[in-house]
Amino acid sequence: MTGPSGTADAVVASGLKLSYGATPILKGVDFTVARGETLALLGPSGCGKTTLLRLVAGLLTPTEGSIAIGGRTVSDARGGRHLPPEQRGLGMVFQDYALWPHMSIAENVSFPLEMRGVGRAEREGRVLGALDRVGLRSYGDRNPGQLSGGQQQRVAIARAIVAEPDIVLFDEPLSNLDRELRETMVGELGELVRTLGLTGIYVTHDHSEAFTLATRVAVMRLGQIVQLAPPEDLVDGPADAGVAEFLRLGTVAAVSRRDAAWWLDAASLPLAPVADTHAPQNAVAVLLGRRAVSLTSPDAAALRGTVRRSQFRGDFHLTDVHVGPTAEGLELTLESPMRLAAGETVGLVIEPKALRWFAANNDH
Repeated sequence: MTGPSGTADAVVASGLKLSYGATPILKGVDFTVARGETLALLGPSGCGKTTLLRLVAGLLTPTEGSIAIGGRTVSDARGGRHLPPEQRGLGMVFQDYALWPHMSIAENVSFPLEMRGVGRAEREGRVLGALDRVGLRSYGDRNPGQLSGGQQQRVAIARAIVAEPDIVLFDEPLSNLDRELRETMVGELGELVRTLGLTGIYVTHDHSEAFTLATRVAVMRLGQIVQLAPPEDLVDGPADAGVAEFLRLGTVAAVSRRDAAWWLDAASLPLAPVADTHAPQNAVAVLLGRRAVSLTSPDAAALRGTVRRSQFRGDFHLTDVHVGPTAEGLELTLESPMRLAAGETVGLVIEPKALRWFAANNDH
C-alpha cells in the first residue's frame, strides 16, 4: 500500500491472527501506519497490544495474515515468509529498558551498530550523536546503575535510534516510572519522535500517553481493534460504550424510551425529551460526558443529585455526584469551579444535544 506521495506506507498489517493452540490471541487485525506517523496501540492488559507489536518486530510469527514494512513483506503466514527482527530495520524500546549492567552507557548504545559491523570510528560518532539527542552526551562512561529511571529510559531511546531506523517500536516504555516523571517523559519523547521524523508504534494502557504521543490511536479489546482514529475523534465519537468507558469520557448509562422521553434506567428518572435529542430509535445506552452535564442551584433544577466527593485538580474541582432515589442509581463525574461538600444536594442541567447515544448494534 502506498501513501499520497506514492511512497510505500511504513507498516501495513493485513488479517493478522495469532493463536496458542485452540486459544485465539489476535482475531484478525488490520492497520496501516504512514511514514512520519505515530500509532498508539491502546488497551487493557491482555487485549493483545503487546502481542501485535511483537508480530511487527518479528519476535512472533502470525498464524494467519501478513505484515509489510516499507513496502517489503516481512511476514506472510500463507507463504511461509518470516524475516527475523535484525532484518526488519527497526528500533525497539522495551518496558524494562533491557540495558546491560556490565556495559557502559556508550557501549549499550553502540551495541546495535556493532551487530551491523559498523566501524569503530563511525560507531563512536553516532553514539555521541544519539546521546546528545536525548540530553546525555556526557554520560557515556557511566554504568546504567548510576542513572535514574528517566535517564535509563533515555539511554534505551538512544540505543533504539542510533542505527537511524525508519520505524521505532515502543513497548510501554514509561510504565516503570513514577507518575510525575512519566508525565515529563511522555512530552519529551513525543518531541523527540517528531524532531527526528520517526515513524512509531507505541504500546500503552494509559490513554493520556496515547493522546499526547500519537497521531492516531487503535483501541484494542479482546484481540481486535475496535476503533482506530485520531485522539480528537475518539473523544468526540467513541465507537461504542466500551470505548467511552475505557477512555473515561464520562458515565455510560442504560436508557429506555417511555412515550416521548428517554429515561435513565438505573435512576428511574427522565433524561431528555425524544424531540430534543439525536438518539437512534434502538438506543440502549447514553454517554453523559462532562460537557453534557453542568451544575446549577437545586431550587431551579428538575434533576438533583447528592455530592459524594470533590477533589481539587488545579483549576477545577472534580466532583462525583450520585443521582437517583436509591443506592443503585448513577454516579456522574462533573467539573465544578468550587469545592462542594459531601452530602450536599446540587441541581443538574443536561444538554440533550451534547449526549452521545449507543444503539444495540453499536450505531451511534
